[in-house]
Amino acid sequence: MNRDVYAMLLAGGVGSRLSILSAKRAKPAVPFGGKYRIIDFTLSNCVNSGVDDIGILTQYRPMSLNEHIGNGKAWDLDRMTGGVTLLQPFLGRQTGDWYVGTADAVYQNLDQVTRRKVEHVLILSGDHVYKMDYNRMIRFHAEHDADVTLAVTTVPWEVTDQFGIVDMDDDSRVIGFEEKPTRARSNLVSMGVYVWKARALVDRLTHDASNPGSQHDFGRNILPLMIPDGKAFGYRFDEYWQDIGALEAYYEANLDLVSDRPRLDLFDPEWKIHTPSAERPPVKFGAGGRARYSPCSFPASTSGRAPMSPIRSS
Repeated sequence: MNRDVYAMLLAGGVGSRLSILSAKRAKPAVPFGGKYRIIDFTLSNCVNSGVDDIGILTQYRPMSLNEHIGNGKAWDLDRMTGGVTLLQPFLGRQTGDWYVGTADAVYQNLDQVTRRKVEHVLILSGDHVYKMDYNRMIRFHAEHDADVTLAVTTVPWEVTDQFGIVDMDDDSRVIGFEEKPTRARSNLVSMGVYVWKARALVDRLTHDASNPGSQHDFGRNILPLMIPDGKAFGYRFDEYWQDIGALEAYYEANLDLVSDRPRLDLFDPEWKIHTPSAERPPVKFGAGGRARYSPCSFPASTSGRAPMSPIRSS
């Protein structure tokens, strides 16, 4: 277990581009691949990487997400030391308000960082589907003595306006960052996965909080200011990663699961994706039933047809 790292998982997004799927729940709580919720992938990455002290920052319609996570038992996070904590905005006697940006959400919970006295803070998004060993990124961060390390990957050019664009030199040092430009100069983007030196994070967010003109957003206000110091680095990630914040991306990511050799392997015993198990009756396909391109979860009874539809036991 990595006791020098505290993970903060941003899970308060509205998810307006997912239309009715997120009308009554936070985007990380949207079902995916039959039995999972989107947040399961990031949480499973944490525990599979040995990061077992996690704060989940919620805000928009958190009930479904809170019920899904519970005490964290599905991820072996129901423990006395570490575990999972749900961090919702609160109003104290003198301070507190709704989160007004990603950086502000972390800033309002900096006490969680300072009281733990950790070396590094891992900041994650709860609405991405991928499998990643965060330990490798943390080692890279330490080896480069970085104040902040961004996980970066390439995306199709036609969607670059949805991401923060990253420029790096040959030493992986970040030399340019532009949040969601109309015309991107590169298709290398930030994944919204950051490793921070705890001290640097506290300093930057405290300074940003005192700026009334800031939007208090990591991409727009925090990361660009890290570049002049030369202490921001990029960690390349070339495996499967999907930001499924829009309906088309959500649909395509689900279809990725039903190919003969899916790009995202959910059957890997070395990197399991955990989720709470529900007591439900089996999926049943009658003689005239038919499912196409549909992952089917839980035990199944079928006398119908289910072409291109993996049927998994829970």
